[in-house]
Amino acid sequence: MIDSNILKIDKILALNVSRETLRELEDYSKEIIIRNSRINLISKNTEKSIKSRHIEDSAQTIDFIDKNDIEVCTDLGSGAGFPGIVLGILMKSKKPLFKTILYEKSYHKSTFLKEMSKKFRINTEVYRKNIFEQKNLSTDVIISRAFKPLPIIFEIAHKNFINFKYIIFFLGKSRKKILNDALKNWNFDYEEKKSLTNNESTVVKIYNLEKKHE
Repeated sequence: MIDSNILKIDKILALNVSRETLRELEDYSKEIIIRNSRINLISKNTEKSIKSRHIEDSAQTIDFIDKNDIEVCTDLGSGAGFPGIVLGILMKSKKPLFKTILYEKSYHKSTFLKEMSKKFRINTEVYRKNIFEQKNLSTDVIISRAFKPLPIIFEIAHKNFINFKYIIFFLGKSRKKILNDALKNWNFDYEEKKSLTNNESTVVKIYNLEKKHE
């Protein structure tokens, strides 16, 4: 299994991930910077910190993805491909049949995602659709980074998916309040992993989700 802790320091990363994978992540970063002036993929303020702010932040979710029972991961509001494209690049040499499904309703961003999928030969399905209008979806993992607040992600999972194993979500310094508030309306179990890129943040794996009072 790839350990996400190797992703924090380049020299350690180079010992544990193939040079080809490192090169592809670097090339992917460059593509984003090149296109960013035209289609606004990421905030210009984060261009210089793209590696830690976006690539490593996305890649740290690998601990929850690289499991024997995980074959499909659905990224909601994928944007520039964080974390969907990053996970696709990391996983393709380990599990060639692993698939990332990317929902991004922006024409320009979804086109970019298709181009990156082809360039890096990763197994994806890119849908330029509004996720709120999709029904009867099925996946192993629902993942979301900077798309919608947790209660809305729960509603999407509950109403639009007929099957999923768990949800991966990024939470900041208000995570305890967000989780406690969510527990008022939902039953769920969760695991937290401290973020490698932000001392005040965590990555949360949520499972056994059920809505109360239905």
